[in-house]
Amino acid sequence: MVVNLLLPFFVAAQPGKLTRFEFHRGLMGTQFDVVFYASDSLLAQQAYAAVSARMDSLNQVMSDYLEGSEINRLSAASGSGQWIHVSADLFHVLQKAQTMARLSQGRFDPTVGPLSQLWRRAVRRNEFPTKATLRQARRTVGYRLMELDSLSRSVRLIKANMRLDVGGIGQGFANDEAILVLRKFGIRSALLDIGGDILVGDPPPDNSEGWRIGIGAEETGKSDTIIFLKNSAITTSGDTHRFLNYKGRRYSHIMDPRSGLGLRRFVRATVMAPDGYQADALTKVFSVAGIRRSRHLLKKFPGATLLILENKNGRAYTWQSATF
Repeated sequence: MVVNLLLPFFVAAQPGKLTRFEFHRGLMGTQFDVVFYASDSLLAQQAYAAVSARMDSLNQVMSDYLEGSEINRLSAASGSGQWIHVSADLFHVLQKAQTMARLSQGRFDPTVGPLSQLWRRAVRRNEFPTKATLRQARRTVGYRLMELDSLSRSVRLIKANMRLDVGGIGQGFANDEAILVLRKFGIRSALLDIGGDILVGDPPPDNSEGWRIGIGAEETGKSDTIIFLKNSAITTSGDTHRFLNYKGRRYSHIMDPRSGLGLRRFVRATVMAPDGYQADALTKVFSVAGIRRSRHLLKKFPGATLLILENKNGRAYTWQSATF
């Protein structure tokens, strides 16, 4: 990811004061960084162990890469006509994903799995999907084909061969859950970063302005920018390194769920939002929407701010809803 966290060195714990602790591990196919302030090292180790366990449990629920994950088991029941009782975690992330899909008019879609599998393979192998395979996959995609019953906490997938994919919201959702775990330990000054999906709590003790985040020149189109963030999330999506060239045309790894194809234009969106899941999902929404439509869509998401760069017809455009 292109949003960079600026980290000072680790400082050893000292009795009677809040001390900074950092932990790092691989998670969800990327790097997971946890930074927080705690009163002592024992509390810090206990809190991090609880966060790490929580993230592993969420990965088992949400990952469409894991054969036996709960979301894949649910997808396997698609077309059966049955209402499937699911865990609270899976139901909540699907609720949020469906809301984002509805508000974005399908620019984000948790049922996009059949198309995202095709497009992942296309980018990896540099092979464009055939019209027949795209057409077949598109028949099983549409957020209205996923029904949720909050009373029984159950899900029904109407068509056979549907496949859910919450990859565009899952990391942000996981960050939201992780910071709740830290708060149970009394830790409120924290920063969580999963592959560039960043969520922060209260400011660090030595800076009431907030956590110091660097936004690089390639995001702003200008010079490097420093912002100070507290109790909010920031995420960037772009296609600088992952795309497909086919017959002289450039297709982004960022896919429009409505067409099943990668975007034809270069676009990069940075979103700040009150929650991790919103920032995560909205970078995809605004990337698909582009500058003109994003200006109107943004009104549906109170508290979210957007910085977007778009290269269209050989010209570069930049728009931001607030000063970064």
